[in-house]
Amino acid sequence: MSPITGALPITLYWVAVILLAVGCLATIGIAHWRRRHRIITIAAGLLAVDLVLVSIPSPASPLGVTLVVGLLSLAIAVLGGGIATSYVLKLATRGLVRPGLFGGIIVTEPSRTAKGAVRATAGEQHEVLRGGRTIGYLERFAVASTLMAGFPEAIAVIIAIKGVGRFTELEAPEARERFIIGTFASLVWAGSSAALFHFALS
Repeated sequence: MSPITGALPITLYWVAVILLAVGCLATIGIAHWRRRHRIITIAAGLLAVDLVLVSIPSPASPLGVTLVVGLLSLAIAVLGGGIATSYVLKLATRGLVRPGLFGGIIVTEPSRTAKGAVRATAGEQHEVLRGGRTIGYLERFAVASTLMAGFPEAIAVIIAIKGVGRFTELEAPEARERFIIGTFASLVWAGSSAALFHFALS
């Protein structure tokens, strides 16, 4: 594909890139405001179109454009990832997992005998994966920031810290499923958002 040339086409190109990113962020804001997670699919579509657009060979972006795209990419990663992850989890669990009061889920511990054997009756219920929303914000901020800064190796450290911190809560199958699906969905969203800045910069 031939690169974009000419002052006007280049200007229109970067305006289109920024407008698509702003539209994506605005759609995320509407999804938060209306509490309609399905709206995030529109934001995902806008992000995908923007990624295709920035992958077109073009001259280096001006400093102002780079800063704007960087801030928009970071905001899309942090704010949109939570809704995207919640929507994916809802589809995966079909809404059968009961949410807790502190951002986690309610699980039932197996009832055991004195010798450790599992009884047929259900045990005590309690909340696991508490603070998932706040951790998700921090995780996506860290992932997007390290990718935008050119240090993808740091993602392994981020995942390791999260895994170690949640290890004792992953006994229940529901918790393991939610942890794996939620982490992957969050990382994919943050990585896609950071890719917008990466392509615009290169």
